[in-house]
Parts: sequence; structure tokens; C-alpha cells
Amino acid sequence: MFRKLLQNCRKPKGFFGKIMVGIMNSGHANISAWGLEHLSVEPNSRVLDIGCGGGANVSALLTLCPQGYVCGVDYSKESVAVSQKKNAADLGKRCDIKEGSVSALPYESDSFDIITAFETVYFWPNIEQDFAEVLRVLKPNGQFLICSELNDPSDTTWPDKVEGMRIYSRGELVSMLKSGGFDVETADIHQRGWLCTVARKAG
Repeated sequence: MFRKLLQNCRKPKGFFGKIMVGIMNSGHANISAWGLEHLSVEPNSRVLDIGCGGGANVSALLTLCPQGYVCGVDYSKESVAVSQKKNAADLGKRCDIKEGSVSALPYESDSFDIITAFETVYFWPNIEQDFAEVLRVLKPNGQFLICSELNDPSDTTWPDKVEGMRIYSRGELVSMLKSGGFDVETADIHQRGWLCTVARKAG
């Protein structure tokens, strides 16, 4: 049962997926709050959260930009449903949450001031191509935040348990972001080992 639950870290689905989405909302709260401290959020910012999971970060971002607009995208139907329910009060007004893939984001180019990715790049199918897709929908001078609890590729504890999971080091992420056309502003490691990387699209 535990192993079935763990497989839903990647793409929550069915009964175990619903459980996992709830765990994500509560379990990622501290790292998400720390990561958001690294952003320059304006009250009217337009923001996209990729891999929005249960919608906790969408909710936090709505609070940070009260005159702005926050979109969430996830390729799990279960995650989208839970996220929509959590943010129902703002849905269709200041918020939009839809099913979609990071590899083909359902948004126009130069759409967002800020894009966030919390605990999700481990599962991106082709991370360098996916970074290019993020760059496409990010506005010039916009910020891209990646926040990951794990950053040691030599530690295979979780990848051995979760199918399709890959951990990236700070150096790997910084190198790929720079090669992909981003200017890296921050690559901060928390005392607990969390990694927060903030990159900017050239203006």
C-alpha cells in the first residue's frame, strides 16, 4: 500500500492520488513559504504555478498579489480537481486552474511575470526542453522559481522508490538554466537542505 501511495508523487491518480494531494498541501507548506520569500511579487503580478498539486501554493500566491491573476497547471486530473476546490472563491475571477503538461503549456508567449515550480522538476519529462517552454510563456524580465526539497543526486533513497524521479543538484539546475537563456539570480540552500533557485528571463 505504501509503495502505491509513493507512486502518486509523480502523477496523483485515483484513491491514492487524492490522499497524496492532501499530503502535499500540508507537507510542503514550510518549504513553499521559504521559497516564496525569494520572489519579488507585485500586487498585480500575473503568476503561473506549474505542477500546482492540491492548490496550496496557488492560494498563497493569490494572497501575495491581491490585484493580480494566478494560474495553476497540473497533468493530474485529481490534482486539478482538488486545486480548483481549494481556490473556488477566486476561480474564474482572479484564478484559473487547468490540466496540462509543462512540455506544452496551454498559454500564450510572454504571459506571466512569475512562474513557480515547487517539488515538481524531479518528474519533468525533458527538463531542458521544458525550461525552454517556461521561457516562452514568461514575460521579459520575469522570474522563474524552482523549489526542491532534495538536491543530492547521489542519494537514491527516493528515486529508488518513486518511478521516474530524478534529483538535480544546484550546479546542474544553474547550468541548465543558463544554457537555456535564463539569468540565474539565486541558488540558495536552506539549512535543512532545501534548494531554491530563482532565474530571470532577459528583458
